[in-house]
Amino acid sequence: MACRVEEVGYITPTEIQRQALPVLFSGRDCILHAQTGSGKTLAYLLLIYSVINTQRSTVQALIVVPTRELGMQVAKVARMLAAKSDEAVPEDKSCTIMALLDGGTLRRQKSWLKAEPPTIIVATLGSLCQMLEKHMIKLDSLRVLVIDEVDFMFNSSDQVSLLRKLLISYTSINKRQTVFASASIPQHRRFLYDCIQQKWTKGDVVHIHANPVQPMPLRVNHRFLVCSRSDRRSALLSLLQSDKPQSAIIFVNEQSEKSKKAGNAPATDVVIDALKSSHIGSHEILLLEEKINFNSRAASFAVSNTMQMTCLPLFIFFHLMSCCT
Repeated sequence: MACRVEEVGYITPTEIQRQALPVLFSGRDCILHAQTGSGKTLAYLLLIYSVINTQRSTVQALIVVPTRELGMQVAKVARMLAAKSDEAVPEDKSCTIMALLDGGTLRRQKSWLKAEPPTIIVATLGSLCQMLEKHMIKLDSLRVLVIDEVDFMFNSSDQVSLLRKLLISYTSINKRQTVFASASIPQHRRFLYDCIQQKWTKGDVVHIHANPVQPMPLRVNHRFLVCSRSDRRSALLSLLQSDKPQSAIIFVNEQSEKSKKAGNAPATDVVIDALKSSHIGSHEILLLEEKINFNSRAASFAVSNTMQMTCLPLFIFFHLMSCCT
């Protein structure tokens, strides 16, 4: 199936695309390792559009993402590329793309799956496995399986067992082409070894690491402050008071199981309370974390965009497990 690459403005391939596309088009499994914004999404979408057959009413490509927001971005690009061009043959069947993402009711998707399977599914693991367990999705004709932000999902205890089941039980490495994509893969040689040993990929999988060392933009300044554990909140308040940023994003670690059992308050609650008790508390403070529902997440993003447009102060709290969107 042809897609509208040049029509939508993609003309010159990026470094990761230049290196990866010949390998992907050869049919080999691949690990795409390149920084955010380097073009990994377009690389694997071009592969998908080169192998799917829209005349077949089966799921032929599956893209698994860790968060709803990333899934929405990927689905948007996929639909943009799949839209029929002016030169398309009228009889050609269009490529259908389903977003199966956590946070929704999935009622519409269930009706769609009963009527006719989509060609491509972009899914979060929770919603996907829910449909697979109910036998509402069949992956017998799957040609390409993409796991985006793979390092994030393998580091999440909630998702790793589901991901292993998808890679080994629900699909077969001999019938599919597997693509892992990530901006950061710690111990990538070990990961490559595990891919082969655990049979997540075929033995000839290729690891492509484009631009492994890139200098940060000159406008980005890095500073770090060493302080004791008990002084962290006062240090944060001091930095905010001295820098007086128009907006700020504060990342906070998830609460450990040990801390929960001890009855301690989550770190986000503690820091927000500290901000509210200071003069900074007069500013807008938003919380964005992995497990809040879709409406709350969407409301936080909407307020965030409004605040940025009006240049009002804004503080958003992310759990570290929620930042890969």
